[in-house]
Amino acid sequence: MNILYVILPVALLLSAGSIAAFIWTVSQGQLDDVDSPPRRILFEGDAPLRTLAVATSPAAPVPPQTGSGPVRS
Repeated sequence: MNILYVILPVALLLSAGSIAAFIWTVSQGQLDDVDSPPRRILFEGDAPLRTLAVATSPAAPVPPQTGSGPVRS
């Protein structure tokens, strides 16, 4: 029975914190546009793939590699 004196206030604080975070999120406009981010991920990836395809084609020169990788002789 004594555990209720600990668990009940903790549960109330967690629920109040969750409600406060939700109200803050809504008031800041974080949930205004929920449709475009899922669609944006479908269309933003096109340009880098074309650039990658051009850069890896056989006619394109290969840039020299720099860095601290293993030395090949």
